[in-house]
Amino acid sequence: MLELAVLALLSESPMHGYELRKRLAALLGAFHRFSYGSLYPCLRRLADGGYVTADDVSATTRLGGRSRVVYTLTGEGKEKLADLLGEGGPSSWEDEMFGVRFAFFAKTDAAVRLRILEGRRGRLEERREKVRSALTRTVERFDSYTLELQRHGLESVEREVRWLNELIETERASAPASLTEPQLSTASTELSTAPSTGSEPSTGSEPGTLPSPARGGGTGRRAGRTARRDGRGSYLDGTHGGNDGDARNRNRNAQAEAGHDPGGEVSAGR
Repeated sequence: MLELAVLALLSESPMHGYELRKRLAALLGAFHRFSYGSLYPCLRRLADGGYVTADDVSATTRLGGRSRVVYTLTGEGKEKLADLLGEGGPSSWEDEMFGVRFAFFAKTDAAVRLRILEGRRGRLEERREKVRSALTRTVERFDSYTLELQRHGLESVEREVRWLNELIETERASAPASLTEPQLSTASTELSTAPSTGSEPSTGSEPGTLPSPARGGGTGRRAGRTARRDGRGSYLDGTHGGNDGDARNRNRNAQAEAGHDPGGEVSAGR
């Protein structure tokens, strides 16, 4: 606990022992009573571990003529502090440690803060149920003053539980949206810019195919292209065999034999 507090304070700026002791007393006095005699052994352990450096400040550089040791956080000390701040297990939920952890919540990750608050609330809820159960069992054996003391303890626990509920709600409300809202897949929301194939109607015929005739005039054209044969097996429209003159002569001869004048008059013999 003391190591965490010392490293956290030194992460703000280098300090000498006396200044560090005043800062610890002001910060932790309401949560934990520590012995001044434990501070310097803690600083020596941190210096031996390479987490802080202890540099003597020359007496000529400061007023008063006395040299002091200034403690500075090292790179290894920063990593050690990050490890300690990242711990949110049961030890940080207890009375002795929770106040120290809460004092440095500004340096703690949001997820770890929420885990510590919820763990602390669980601890207090267990304690509240035990106090209620004890009051129910022993109410007849205690005098009025002892019962009031028990009720005061119960009210203190209930008050802290309500306080923790408010803190937890605030932490959840201020959590980043990326941690509280589901992410939508961009593959399902983006529109494709590629041209569609096979879905648009064709405006022309494919290579190698003839266009389909229109429904309205197909019969006349088919009739016009239909070959008619005379009695000798020749086409009457002149599209088969021979030259155009022979075809026209054969056509007139066929009409004359049928009793029609090529000029359009009916033969008198008929």
